Amino acid sequence: MTASIGEGPHRHHAHLDPLAALRAPGDPPWDVYLTGTVFLDIIFTGLDSAPVRGTESWARGMGSSPGGVANMATALARLGLRTCLAAAFGDDHYGEYCWDELKVGEGIDLSPSRKVPGWHSPVTVSMAYEGERTMVSHGHEPPPEEPAPDCPPRARAAVASLTPGRREPWIAEAAKQGTRIFADVGWDETGAWDLAGLADLEHCEAFLPNAEEAMRYTRTDCPRAAAHALTEHVPLAVVTLGAEGAYAVDGRTGESAGVPAIAVEALDPTGAGDVFVAGFVTGTLAEWPLADRLAFAGLTAALSVQEFGGSLSAPDWSEIGAWWRKVQSYECQDPAALIRYAFLEGLVPEEGVEPWPRRRAVPTIGFRRPG
Repeated sequence: MTASIGEGPHRHHAHLDPLAALRAPGDPPWDVYLTGTVFLDIIFTGLDSAPVRGTESWARGMGSSPGGVANMATALARLGLRTCLAAAFGDDHYGEYCWDELKVGEGIDLSPSRKVPGWHSPVTVSMAYEGERTMVSHGHEPPPEEPAPDCPPRARAAVASLTPGRREPWIAEAAKQGTRIFADVGWDETGAWDLAGLADLEHCEAFLPNAEEAMRYTRTDCPRAAAHALTEHVPLAVVTLGAEGAYAVDGRTGESAGVPAIAVEALDPTGAGDVFVAGFVTGTLAEWPLADRLAFAGLTAALSVQEFGGSLSAPDWSEIGAWWRKVQSYECQDPAALIRYAFLEGLVPEEGVEPWPRRRAVPTIGFRRPG
């Protein structure tokens, strides 16, 4: 479990490469490939409660950041993975801001992406209060051309969101090239909850539903039983359990692991699921033990919910290192808890390494980053 500190793309700050020891000539140019819709997220914070019909609510804070598939892309890039994104961007100010933030700010490769003249960028307004969120979205019909190329670029892994009853041709093509597919799924609005309807699951190495989704798909009443049942359809099943952590089963080896969640004060859960997947993908590509992958994924998600916004709340290695040093300084810290995260010792940057800028959701678009 070794990693190196180097210069990340478009950055002049410490950048940790968790795959440094595994890289070899002839490797795919990208660690992870993604495709999907980029939203502009506008987040209202400091609300005392949910808006009430017929009244006006004032928020004490507001921020903007790229959202949608940008949440996952940013989380992966901040963990040091070479990330490639295929998406459509509007040619309005919203699209320009999102493009700049992802390409220049995060070093994400957007060469398969395109800017669409006359297309309005999709927008989501998120209201965060009491650790929960309420969202309102707006968007025009997407461009007729799919942003995903017929032949996706070579990558070690890809993250896909499965849709019941629909195949995405790029998934099969990527798997044929040797790309390892990690998949999540949204709520099944049809109510069928039929695994046979997730046709692309046959191309996936790992499936990462939440507990409710896993139990509905497997007709079980226990998330752990659901995880074991899912391994009949996919090699690796990871079920997130909310405040109880996560549980995973590798059907190829029979190994299972469960890791409790880290107790934190959640300000905004937006994007936490994407950050969890990004952390698990990172650990898997780095060939860590299953329990370490779960612990790392849960840690990155826990750090993200302590900040407002989706993509720009994702932690980087300097923040992970700061957390690790801080928890070791507590006199009453549970030794067993420290042992669970001891694998970080050989990974996180030393104290004093120049951190990445902690860019968070900005008050509004249009401001220039310093420097």
